[in-house]
Amino acid sequence: MYPPKVPIAPPPGGAAGASVAGLDNRSAAILRELVEIYVMTGEPVGSRTLSRRLPLGLSPASIRNVMADLEEAGFLYAPHTSAGRLPTERGLRLFVDGLLEFGDLGEQERSDIAARCAASGRSLQDTLAEAGQMLSGLAGAAGLVVAPKSEGAIRHIEFVALGPGRALVVLVGADGQVENRVIEVPAGLPPSALAQASNYLNAQLHGRSLDEARSKVSEDIAANRTALDALTTQVVESGLATWSGGGGGSLIVRGQARLLENLDQLARVQEIQALFERLEAQETVLRLLELAQRGQGVQIFIGAESGLFNTAGLSMVVAPFRNGQERIVGAIGVIGPTRINYGRVIPVVDYTARVIGRLLG
Repeated sequence: MYPPKVPIAPPPGGAAGASVAGLDNRSAAILRELVEIYVMTGEPVGSRTLSRRLPLGLSPASIRNVMADLEEAGFLYAPHTSAGRLPTERGLRLFVDGLLEFGDLGEQERSDIAARCAASGRSLQDTLAEAGQMLSGLAGAAGLVVAPKSEGAIRHIEFVALGPGRALVVLVGADGQVENRVIEVPAGLPPSALAQASNYLNAQLHGRSLDEARSKVSEDIAANRTALDALTTQVVESGLATWSGGGGGSLIVRGQARLLENLDQLARVQEIQALFERLEAQETVLRLLELAQRGQGVQIFIGAESGLFNTAGLSMVVAPFRNGQERIVGAIGVIGPTRINYGRVIPVVDYTARVIGRLLG
């Protein structure tokens, strides 16, 4: 689950008591208030602002002394020549793990989320895409969904040439869910080979799940029972291999443009574009699912902690969802600036994951 609420009260009589990560209550209260103001404004926070907001009776000078200690400890930094301070990624991590306060979602909010994720009359893929779009809007970030891989019967598979050495594999499930993959194919492959691979696999897929078809095709290839030439056999094996192994079937991203808002530096734009390219890679899907499975509920990754991107200034909040057998089959969350509203986003992601789990169950 996400971190419990940890109340930070001013020390009685002004005495400094033990608190989070070795900070006394006064330092913890100042750090928490500073981060909350930063989340709202995105601007450096000064001692006068904190003095007016904190019920600690501290002067701006006293708060500046505490802020200097927090800066020395690596929790704050001063941008440029500003008199204010911003939280470092280490400071944000401490805030999320031990200082963050949030309440539960209200009944109306729960009903609204459930209604947006309702599957009535829609395919699972459309339902998950709508959930990602909803999270994008609520968080002001990009919404991510790792959709479950196809486990039911397969209706159709087709190979489409994209250019020299590349082809698109389109898989259509019996439930109408569509998944796409790009694979490498032998250079100079004739179009007839793709058509032959499609025809052969569709004959094998009829009434079978993908795993069942993969097993049958592997046996036929090993026993030389396919009547396919070497190049077409290679295409068939590549097409099936792209869905091999565990993990989610596809990644749905909504609201990517929100990550490009207010970026005036070319280098930052290029970093975000590189992130988009990374999200399109299949190994990213498996990595996202692996990250979501690390704990029992919502996982929060600040900066480069996830290993998915090295871009500073971004955070990811992600939670797994389970099927009717209580097995984790996908994940949902957001990627956004480090100043996303964690207290709001975390319970929304958590509840949305639960709603999707109930739909799958």
